[in-house]
Amino acid sequence: MAYAGLTTERLTLAGAELADEVGFDQVTVSELARRFDVKVASLYSHLKNSQDLKTRIALLALEELADRGAAALAGRAAKDALTAFANVYRDYAREHPGRYAAAQLRLDPQTAAAGAGRRHSQMTRAILRGYDLAEPDQTHAVRLLGSVFHGYASLEAQGGFSHSAPDSEVSWSRILDALDALLRNWPDPEPGA
Repeated sequence: MAYAGLTTERLTLAGAELADEVGFDQVTVSELARRFDVKVASLYSHLKNSQDLKTRIALLALEELADRGAAALAGRAAKDALTAFANVYRDYAREHPGRYAAAQLRLDPQTAAAGAGRRHSQMTRAILRGYDLAEPDQTHAVRLLGSVFHGYASLEAQGGFSHSAPDSEVSWSRILDALDALLRNWPDPEPGA
């Protein structure tokens, strides 16, 4: 019998909050049961196991990021869109470190297709329309942007820039300027490549 007041959605949100507090790797059904002061078995009518919980947290995080990204992109193009979208990722990683880590969880293709992962790719491609990139360069640029956004957010979260000059805000701004310049002047492929 399901414990009164517990739903899959409520448990997923609580798991996401737990991830932000203790780290995504530390999230388990057992830890969640302790939070609700119930027996672990009470949660299995809502969740299959800890991996199911983590997958649900990842999907929630991807959806939250996609919603923020869509709102940030509205009415923007080219560099303004690039900057707004990049800031969404960086801000989300700062505000929700556990959820951000969850968003990096490798999902099986069927689960990923049903979630917000595709929206992220579509939004990134929408930004790139302002730079007039054709395939396969558009795919290369999507991978570049994802790598830079995730790499910077991850290094910053680990304190990688806290003890060096210049300030990380200055670096972030310069990196976005450099990405804009690169996208405006995307190199032609090598002949025969």
